[in-house]
Amino acid sequence: MSQTDHQQAKRRPDRAALVIAAALAIVAVVIAWSTASHGVGANYARVGPTTFPYFIAAVFLGLSIWTAFEAFRGDFPEREHQEISPILWIVGGLVAQMLLLKVAGFAIATGLLFAATARAFGRGPLWQTIPIGLVLSFVIWIIFAKGLQLSLPAGPLEQLF
Repeated sequence: MSQTDHQQAKRRPDRAALVIAAALAIVAVVIAWSTASHGVGANYARVGPTTFPYFIAAVFLGLSIWTAFEAFRGDFPEREHQEISPILWIVGGLVAQMLLLKVAGFAIATGLLFAATARAFGRGPLWQTIPIGLVLSFVIWIIFAKGLQLSLPAGPLEQLF
């Protein structure tokens, strides 16, 4: 890349950073609008229940402006190539957990999520990580459902106990 090409690329705003800045601004507006539409809190106190959400909205707006400014300056470091396969494994594991939670129960659904996440991070084959995930998830189910008396979805594995 020649010096002119490098300067030309340096002058262009970072589009991904501008999208992030816009998303931060949208979050700030949604928080402020939601807080304003919930009605007035206690009027007798200077710092009421609406103070903190407005503060968070202001912080998000400030981050949005800062991100946009840096995007136009071109000061963000060059991003490395993103691999899509690990993201798909994790998202697929989450989807499988959500779909199987009521049908198969907590231990099986969460065990499959564990195995998919382990696969995404390159840890062990599925034939090895699925049983490990099932055992860990079942232990967690026992702790929460039996020990703490919390209601978690029970499937065939949990029904045995």
